[in-house]
Amino acid sequence: MRRIMVMGRCGAGKSTLARVLAERLGIKAHHLDQLSFAAGWVQKPAYDWHPKLEAIVAQDHWVIDGNDSATLSMRLARADSVIFLDFGRWRCLWQVLRRISTHHGRTRPDMAPDCPERLNLPFLIYVLTWDGSPRRKNLVHLVGHEDKIIRLTSPKEVATWLEKLESSAP
Repeated sequence: MRRIMVMGRCGAGKSTLARVLAERLGIKAHHLDQLSFAAGWVQKPAYDWHPKLEAIVAQDHWVIDGNDSATLSMRLARADSVIFLDFGRWRCLWQVLRRISTHHGRTRPDMAPDCPERLNLPFLIYVLTWDGSPRRKNLVHLVGHEDKIIRLTSPKEVATWLEKLESSAP
């Protein structure tokens, strides 16, 4: 595992897993939210951040977390592993609400500067409805890459998988 994508519903723990993997494997984690947002939760234009992502993807070692469908094919083409956190909506909604209460008004380490955690109803609705179009788009992109995919459906499965990964390391 040298080039790893971490994807899944918001609140599944993509950024946390990316940080853990990067630390254990000794490679750098990159968060799409840090690249794609400017201060105040302003979405940057693609021409501003896609070249930066292309440069990261061209490297030999990386962990990238995020779901941006416009860059999914680029990342998939170079990834040797795709960790798909396929958690249920209620678990993820709970984790998002817990994250909001814990970090409210502060910017998390995996976010762009000056993007403080906030309660945002459209975002909560997105978390609940992710099984529709966003999940389907991701699954379509993953067709043909099944040999790279590690699908984990719960925090317990993530913990078990991480234990196996650690025990198989040289």
